[in-house]
Amino acid sequence: MANHFYIYLSIILGVISQLIIKWKMSSFTFDSHVSIYDKFLFVFSMLLDPYIVLSFILTLLAGLAWMIAMTKFDISYAYPFTMLGFSLVLILSALLFNEPITWQKIIGLVLITAGIVVSSQSI
Repeated sequence: MANHFYIYLSIILGVISQLIIKWKMSSFTFDSHVSIYDKFLFVFSMLLDPYIVLSFILTLLAGLAWMIAMTKFDISYAYPFTMLGFSLVLILSALLFNEPITWQKIIGLVLITAGIVVSSQSI
C-alpha cells in the first residue's frame, strides 16, 4: 500500500494545480481582449502570475510522482486511479467555486468509482 502513495500524490498535486488555475483564471476575462496582440499579452501576463507558476510546478511534481509510480505498477493497474482526480475536482469545485453538481455528474462519479474498484482488484 505504501507504493500507492505515489499514485495518490500525483493525483492530489494535479488536482491542486487545476484548482489554482481555475481560481486565478476566474478573475480574468479573455473575451475582452479583441486583437491577437492583446490576447498574447494577456496570456503572457497570466504566465507571470506567481500562482500560475506554482500550478505549473505542482503539475511537474505530479508528473514526477507518476513516473515513480510507473516503476512500481503496471500502467493498466495504476491509470484508472487517475480518475479519482475527476471526483476530487467535481467535489472541490462545488465547495470552492459554487459549481453545480448535477445528477449526470453524480452518475458519472459513481461509474468512475465503480471502475476504480473493479480495476484495482486485478493486482
